[in-house]
Amino acid sequence: MTEADHRRNDARLQEWRNRTIVPMVAAASVFLAAYAWPIIDPDLPAVWEGVCSAALVVVWALFCADYVVRLWLAPQRVAFVRRNWFDLLVLLVPVLRTLRLVQVIVVLGLVNKRATMTMRASVSKYSVAAALLIVFCAALAVLDAERGVPGAVIHTFPDALWWAATTVTTVGYGDLYPVTAEGRLVAGVLFTAGIALLGVVTATLASWFVEKFNEGQESAAATQKQMVELMEEVRSLRAELAARTAPAEPAAEEADPGR
Repeated sequence: MTEADHRRNDARLQEWRNRTIVPMVAAASVFLAAYAWPIIDPDLPAVWEGVCSAALVVVWALFCADYVVRLWLAPQRVAFVRRNWFDLLVLLVPVLRTLRLVQVIVVLGLVNKRATMTMRASVSKYSVAAALLIVFCAALAVLDAERGVPGAVIHTFPDALWWAATTVTTVGYGDLYPVTAEGRLVAGVLFTAGIALLGVVTATLASWFVEKFNEGQESAAATQKQMVELMEEVRSLRAELAARTAPAEPAAEEADPGR
């Protein structure tokens, strides 16, 4: 493949991504709703459970089609698979498919070139959104894996939310914990997400403190410079005043009749 073909495929891949990012967010939202409803409401009628199952299959097929198209358009397919390993993992591991919404929303925010907010504000905004979605999705996944299993201690959605919140913040009280292999897989993903989010929050706060410190230093330097300039101007005015009043003293002495 020539260099021109590489550039043409890159352009086509980017065009495909720009056109499908919003539909993928919508599809991921439908997937999340269809996945969450039967888990939160275990007494859901069978007909609605069937609707939710059909929606999950359709959306998963859309995810697969999107991945295949992007793989076909990619100039270097092996490199594409390496760069987009999470997409492939989401397709292969059912409990991770709800995280597709998190990934797509973050990408949507980062590629929005019309945003006027600073990079730090943008990162903070999408970090908060990602954290909330990750906690919600992890709670659904662990409840789906743990409910009805002998020895499980997570039986309700509030319990699952509490477990997810304490896990993602790396607090881990230990009062609730998964006992199934699938639930522990969700916990592992949540551990990793929690560490990454804490790193983002720490870096954002550090950036804010450094910026404020630099602003204070610049303000102090500017104030000091203004004071020096003001003192120089006062000295100049005093010297000019002294120069103007100095010749008047001998004239006053000559006009004194007592001398």
